[in-house]
Amino acid sequence: MQVSVETTAGLERRMTVGVPAGDVDNAVTQKLKETARRVRIDGFRPGKVPVSVVKQRFGDGIRAEVLEEVVRNQYFQALSAEKIVPAGSPKIEFTKDVAGEDVEFVATFEVFPDVKLASFEGFEFEKSTAEVTDADIEKMLENLRKQRANFISVERAAKDGDRVKIDFTGKVDGEAFDGGSAEGQFVTLGSGQMIPGFESGIEGMEVGAEKAVEVTFPEDYGNKDLAGKAAVFDIKVHEIAEAELPELNEEFFTAFGAEGKDLETFRAEVRSNMEREARTALEGKLKNAVIEKLVEANSFDVPKALVQDEIVRLKQQAVQQFGGQAQLDPNQLPDELFSEQAERRVKVGLIMNEVISSAEIKADDAAVKAYIEDQASVYQDPQQVIDYYSSNPEMLEQVKAVVVENAAVDHILEQSKVVDSVVSYEEAIKSNARTQG
Repeated sequence: MQVSVETTAGLERRMTVGVPAGDVDNAVTQKLKETARRVRIDGFRPGKVPVSVVKQRFGDGIRAEVLEEVVRNQYFQALSAEKIVPAGSPKIEFTKDVAGEDVEFVATFEVFPDVKLASFEGFEFEKSTAEVTDADIEKMLENLRKQRANFISVERAAKDGDRVKIDFTGKVDGEAFDGGSAEGQFVTLGSGQMIPGFESGIEGMEVGAEKAVEVTFPEDYGNKDLAGKAAVFDIKVHEIAEAELPELNEEFFTAFGAEGKDLETFRAEVRSNMEREARTALEGKLKNAVIEKLVEANSFDVPKALVQDEIVRLKQQAVQQFGGQAQLDPNQLPDELFSEQAERRVKVGLIMNEVISSAEIKADDAAVKAYIEDQASVYQDPQQVIDYYSSNPEMLEQVKAVVVENAAVDHILEQSKVVDSVVSYEEAIKSNARTQG
């Protein structure tokens, strides 16, 4: 086998491999003999078909099959001999392919970039912890009660907290727009489910009343055709219902899966959950900050093949989030929608792999156990969740990957300047919203 490798552009490599004719011919002959022993052809007994007949009938197909196998084997042998690790699958082209003569093919592929990490010593981060106050607990209890509220129809003007049943038609510059109208729509005033000004504009209206409410769509509104534009909604109220909040009793606590049967125990459980939620949010914010700094500090080309693979995964995720593949073929989505995110994901993955490799970070069993127990703690039967993780190799590998990545972040923080701070519960939750966005 003769091998030569050349760099064409960036991470792309062009590897030319020559295979002696004898290697191919011997493999073809062996395959013909194997086929002759098992093929059935009229006029010949099973296992007695002459090789010459098999060659005449199936020779071209067998040679193509053998070539595919030979090329695959020679490609990987050549990579091993040249100490090359490809990123993605190769494009194979034959430059010499004549029976009885040496075979030559060219494999074009990309390699992984040589990631040389920038020093972490100049990095600076803010590490926040959240303070959950009694006022935060009271506000959360009130929100939980609102989630279980019963709505009772009332004969008065609508006010904040009421649920109203309305018809509405929205217009921009006097013209109705798609998605701007509805009949029999339930809206809870003060919930923020509608654009700013819409819900407050209904306050003071009574059943049967009609009113034109002027609003302005936010600049970051999802529909770019409406973003930042003034609109008028013609609204008619059909029903006004007042929220009747449930009592904080054992029935209420049980409905939220609480173990405690009294208010103080329930408050303690709520506090614990809020502290965990805030901690998780702030850890996510810090992790994102570390990753963002790594991306900024380390510049290199990423393999296009890996980016394309990531685009495919992002398309599939998008389809699953919006109704499943039965409604939409992922291939119908344009690559451009996902290319920037895909490239960033690939870059982050390559950087983190280098951090993990250079620091020789492993998945510590104690850390894996602690992570699983922490995840399971929010469920009614934590042990069942722990057993599920422990008995599922795929899930266990996912946990190990997260634990290793978290350890890599800690490794970077240990070598960086970290400033501690304390934030409110509300600020911590906002951090979580920004992280997820």
